[in-house]
Amino acid sequence: MITITLCMIVKNEEDTLDRCLQSVGDVVDEVIIVDTGSTDRTKEIAGKWTTNVLDFAWIDDFAAARNFSFSNATMDYILWLDADDILLPEDSQKLSRLKQFMSPELDAVSMMYHCDFDDQGNVTLKVRRTRLVKRAKNYPWKGVVHEDLVIKDGTCYDSDIVVTHRKNHASYDPDRNIKIYERLIAQGKEFAPRDMLHYAMELHQHRSYQKAIEFYLQFMEMKEISDEDRIYGCSKLADCYHYLENRKKEREYIFRSMEYDTPRSEFCCRLGYYFLEKSQFSQAAFWYKLATELSATNNLWAIQNHASRTWLPHMQLGLCYYQLGEYELSYHHNKIALSYRPTDQSIISNVKLVEEIINKK
Repeated sequence: MITITLCMIVKNEEDTLDRCLQSVGDVVDEVIIVDTGSTDRTKEIAGKWTTNVLDFAWIDDFAAARNFSFSNATMDYILWLDADDILLPEDSQKLSRLKQFMSPELDAVSMMYHCDFDDQGNVTLKVRRTRLVKRAKNYPWKGVVHEDLVIKDGTCYDSDIVVTHRKNHASYDPDRNIKIYERLIAQGKEFAPRDMLHYAMELHQHRSYQKAIEFYLQFMEMKEISDEDRIYGCSKLADCYHYLENRKKEREYIFRSMEYDTPRSEFCCRLGYYFLEKSQFSQAAFWYKLATELSATNNLWAIQNHASRTWLPHMQLGLCYYQLGEYELSYHHNKIALSYRPTDQSIISNVKLVEEIINKK
C-alpha cells in the first residue's frame, strides 16, 4: 500500500482548516502545513494535527510556497488541498480505497473539483485537477497566482474522487491576486499563458471589461494553448462584450467557439438569451432546447458549466413557451427546472401560474 503526505499552504484559515483536515486526516500518513503569515489561530489549529507546521516568508508567489511544501514531504505520494476544500465522506472512502489498491507504477492521479455552487447546493462549476503525485517525480508548481502542477511525463489516472470547495469569504482579499499581477507587470514580467489568462480573469472579475478583453485576446493568440483553452477564452470574451452591451462582438465569439468543437450548452444559452432579449421566442426556444439536449463534453479536463445544460435552459424554455402560448410545454420545462431548484420561488410561481392557465382551459 502506498503512503501519502498531505501538503497545504495556509494563511488566516482558522475558520476552515480544522474542517479540511478532519475530512482527510484518517487517510493520509503525514501532514505538512506551510504558513505564509497567519495572524489568527491557524498555526495553533494546524499544530493539533501535525508537528510539521512550517513558516514561509511570503514573496507574492503561490508556486514557490507550494514547491516549498512539497520539498518537505517524505511519503511515497503527495496530496494537495486548500484550507477551504474538503473531501465528503464518500470521497474520503474512495481515496482510502485508492491508497490501498493503487499501483505504485502510477505517477499522478487527477480528481474532479467542485468549485462553485448555487443557492440550492447544485454544482455550477467543476474542473479536473491533478491532486496526487509521486514524490520521486518532483513535479514542479508553476504560476505566481492560480498555480498549477506541471505534469510533462508519467502515467496518470483520472479518478472519480471529488474535492469539494467550501468558500470562506471572511479570509479572502478580493484585490490580492490582481495586485500581485500588477506588481509583476510593473517589474516587466513576461506572462506565460496561464498567467495571461488568469490576469484577464481578475480584470474581468473587477469589471475592467475593456482591459480584460485586451489580455484575453493576447491569450487567444498564444500558440501553445489548446483548443479547449480557446473555447474558454471565447466564453470569457463573449461575457465581457455582453457587459459592454456589444452584442455583435458577443455573438462573434459565441460562433468562434464552434470552430474548435461542436456547440457547447453555455454558448447555446447565450444565443437563446440574445433572441429572448429581442422577443424572438421561437428562435430563443431553439437554442435553449439544444442546450438541454447536449451532453457534457468528453474532454474530462474541460471546465464545465452545469447550469447551462440543467435548470437554466429549462427555466428559459418555460418562459419562451409561455410567451408562445404553448402552456403544456411551458409547464413541462418549468417542472424540470424546479427539480433542480426545488425552493426557487420564481420557478414555483411560474409553475403555479401555468397550472392555473391550463386548469382554466
